[in-house]
Amino acid sequence: MKILDYDYLLPENLIAQVPVVPRDHSRLFIYNTKTDRIIFDSFFNLDKYLPEKSFLVLNNARVVPARVWLKKSTGGKVLTLLLLNEPEKKIVRAMVDRKVMVGDKLFIDANHFFTVVDQKEKIFSLKFTFSKKWLLTILQKIGKTPIPLYLRKSSLSEKQLREKYQTIFSKKGESVAAPTASLHFTNRVFEKLKNKGIKKYEVTLNVGLGTFAPIIDENLTSKKLHEEFFEIDNISLQCIKTLKSEGKKLVAVGTTVTRTLESFAKLNIKYQKSKILEKTDLFIFPPYDFKMVDILITNFHLPKSSLMMLVEAFLQHKKAKKSLVELYQIAIKNNFRFYSFGDAMLIV
Repeated sequence: MKILDYDYLLPENLIAQVPVVPRDHSRLFIYNTKTDRIIFDSFFNLDKYLPEKSFLVLNNARVVPARVWLKKSTGGKVLTLLLLNEPEKKIVRAMVDRKVMVGDKLFIDANHFFTVVDQKEKIFSLKFTFSKKWLLTILQKIGKTPIPLYLRKSSLSEKQLREKYQTIFSKKGESVAAPTASLHFTNRVFEKLKNKGIKKYEVTLNVGLGTFAPIIDENLTSKKLHEEFFEIDNISLQCIKTLKSEGKKLVAVGTTVTRTLESFAKLNIKYQKSKILEKTDLFIFPPYDFKMVDILITNFHLPKSSLMMLVEAFLQHKKAKKSLVELYQIAIKNNFRFYSFGDAMLIV
């Protein structure tokens, strides 16, 4: 596996800094792997390109305003990204923008602080004694939406980001990034899909380092990503299993849904409970035999990322004639917008 095989040059003007309005007016790049045919359309016409005997699975994780300024005992400020996607109650991992040491205290206010208890490369473990519920509440007041660095030129205000960098169906969770393939959906799109008989189900994967961290040598050696936690309620799971057994095509909306469902299949979970709560470090790259996903809706991803490798693995699984980089070059030539607020791709 060569990371350079997933590199490409993107003109800066094609990095979408704001989403289109309305959301479903983003463009849709459709690639049929059987016919090798490419079609350009708008996302609001998604229903035209999905088989009647198919169903959607979406990630309903909610983005938390997890970027916050903390104060050191010396008075200096530290911009901190709290990775809240793990269920540990009194430890949170974090990324910081300047030097901190194990033993340092990072204050939210005079009575609430984190203690740095561990460091692994650029990731710090912060211990706290207050409740996580209180932390989530205070972040809604003082936190900022953790948008990627490539959106630093976005003209959107914090109030606008809290709406735009969030799916219309987000429900729960503690995610530090949006499941961006789902940002295109509107009630109109869902209604058109419903009229065609296409049902939808939801899972939750709280996005953390496993999704957006850059690939390093350790990932390539271990063939694993940072752990992320996912949840599937038992009713949705049984419906998904039933529809798959009936030959219906599973349409995964985004790479997070893909990792969730393929992780579930790989873990081979047998037991029954009200919900499945598991963790995954699954790193999908070619070649990979997909067990659950038949059709993929995704955005255009950063060069040399694990997300590109996942999509390329899916293309190869579908025996596509074109590589992902070739498809990206066509998209660039035709001025498709890239990354979180960019356009969408449908691979059937």
